[in-house]
Amino acid sequence: MNVDRMRKIDRYAGVPLCFVMTLIIKCLRFVMPVRRKQVKNVLFIELSEMGSVILADPAIKKARDGLGANVFFAIFERNQKSLEILNTVPKQNVFGIKSGPFWELTKDCLRFLLWTRKNNIDTVIDLELFSRITALLSGMCGADRIVGYHSFHTEGLYRGDMITHKTAYNPHIHISKNFIALVNSLITANQEEVPFSKTLIKDEEIRLETVTPKPQALDAMRKAIRALHPDYDPEAHRIVLINPNAGELLPQRRWMPENFVSVMKMILNAHEDVLVLITGDPSEQEEADELKARVGHDRCINFAGQCQLTELPVLYSLATLMLTNDSGPAHFAAVTPMPTYVIFGPETPALYGSLGNCTPIYAGLACSPCVSAANHRKTPCSDNVCLQVITPEMVFGLLQETLAVNEE
Repeated sequence: MNVDRMRKIDRYAGVPLCFVMTLIIKCLRFVMPVRRKQVKNVLFIELSEMGSVILADPAIKKARDGLGANVFFAIFERNQKSLEILNTVPKQNVFGIKSGPFWELTKDCLRFLLWTRKNNIDTVIDLELFSRITALLSGMCGADRIVGYHSFHTEGLYRGDMITHKTAYNPHIHISKNFIALVNSLITANQEEVPFSKTLIKDEEIRLETVTPKPQALDAMRKAIRALHPDYDPEAHRIVLINPNAGELLPQRRWMPENFVSVMKMILNAHEDVLVLITGDPSEQEEADELKARVGHDRCINFAGQCQLTELPVLYSLATLMLTNDSGPAHFAAVTPMPTYVIFGPETPALYGSLGNCTPIYAGLACSPCVSAANHRKTPCSDNVCLQVITPEMVFGLLQETLAVNEE
């Protein structure tokens, strides 16, 4: 199911369903008031964004350690592997929802409602920014507590009134801090607040743990690189990763392919010891092959589809740096020390920047960012000048700061 169709379903089916479900739940709570027990089984819901799974990890750990809760997660099945990068949520506690045809999505949502009851979910934390499908799933899953973002007096998207712990979404702080604010709503729940949560969230709270790959995993990755470039010598070559994809949710995030080609040529001409690996998933192999052909250099390698998503931290641990669009890999890289350069356009690094060793590349035009929670991350823009003004020369100059240091 494509993104626009999902948005339409969320709007035209979600609004009336949220209204009806709100009436049903309010009647049930009036007839059978909830006697809230101790928080034991906390379910996080974030369906569509793989990168958000990494950004939510500090909040998940705070629920697990601060509340002593068992943590669960619901996510679209195609994004499920992203949870295995940090392994904060046990595999058996993850529910994958298919995002295919409408009937398939509906069937999995019904299975989800049985799964939540089987696992005695008492608390739901809805990480989505005003999505109606997650509001419905949260309201129907039988939990005593539903924590989520409420629009209050802002013109946010209508998603019913099923939340028990209404938390203010703050568009001026990083999304990871917004996620922690949801957990803090539970921690301070012994007192009623309007809105939740009136807490200070420090930068130290959103730091990620570093993943250290095993030696055999590193050796296997070196072997995979050598299979495509037999002359690869870990002692003599440095690896630069280029991630030109940006996912289907917001195609306006894509820096132009010809710019990536120009940067790759500049890197290869300036540094004879560098191998450039173009990364991506298996579906992006053809695109990566076209870029490789345009670069026309034997040290430029099409590495798309050569490793599993869960193996990316291993690859990142071998690399000198990565240049990427604003997409999932920027966040996956945050669990390693590798310097990452991320090109931002319709979104802002102030809210969605990687939590790792990241240098955001952002023009900061008057129209940026043009997507937000309020517009369902859908922009009317079809001319992404915010990315066009970022030149290959500008980007190469920034990459040189790392390449020159490592060269010495």
